[in-house]
Amino acid sequence: MAIRVLVVEDQPNILKAQIKLLDTFDAIEVVGEALSGEAALEKIEEVKPEVLLLDLGLPQMSGIDVTRRVKETHPEIEILIFTIFDEEEKVIEAIGAGAAGYLLKGTPVEKIVEAIKDVKDGGSVIQPNLARALLRIIGKGVEQKDSQPEQMTTAATNLTERELEILQLIAKGLSNQEAAKVLGLSKATIRTHLEHIYEKLDVSNRVEAVTEGIREGIITI
Repeated sequence: MAIRVLVVEDQPNILKAQIKLLDTFDAIEVVGEALSGEAALEKIEEVKPEVLLLDLGLPQMSGIDVTRRVKETHPEIEILIFTIFDEEEKVIEAIGAGAAGYLLKGTPVEKIVEAIKDVKDGGSVIQPNLARALLRIIGKGVEQKDSQPEQMTTAATNLTERELEILQLIAKGLSNQEAAKVLGLSKATIRTHLEHIYEKLDVSNRVEAVTEGIREGIITI
């Protein structure tokens, strides 16, 4: 069954182009579109999407505010935000508000579709070309752990070799499906390993897991 997607973008030409590309994939059903955060909230009640593709830089009600409102009223809806390079702090705030991940504007449509599938399956999305910028914001914590490696937590040392391998792959930006292909595993197995990683590191998504892995010095990007 196709995944029901609502696309939110304040530039009409970009919105039209995104929908046209997504419509070429049988796995995706674009059930609605909105040019503002306010319109998106109204549209959600009408079309009941499973995934929200949300521009972070909306003009009035921000993508962060939309994310917060949607997760309060419809926690079952997964949110993927579109961002640009100079919005790193906003990305972190959006993730904290409940977004399942982020995509850089200009990401190939195949990657977008894969990301939609991943978040619909309960995963989250992190892209390596923005990961370094995000980590710079929390870099002080990373440096502290790097200078005191003996303080690595028990949780971090409890990760199995396979879990460390998977954490490293998602830090490089691989999707569940891509990681499964690289390691010769099923997507379900990857999801199970990720759940164990999240539990051991006491985090709830990929961004937090990668951040914690970097802080502990157990993975690199």
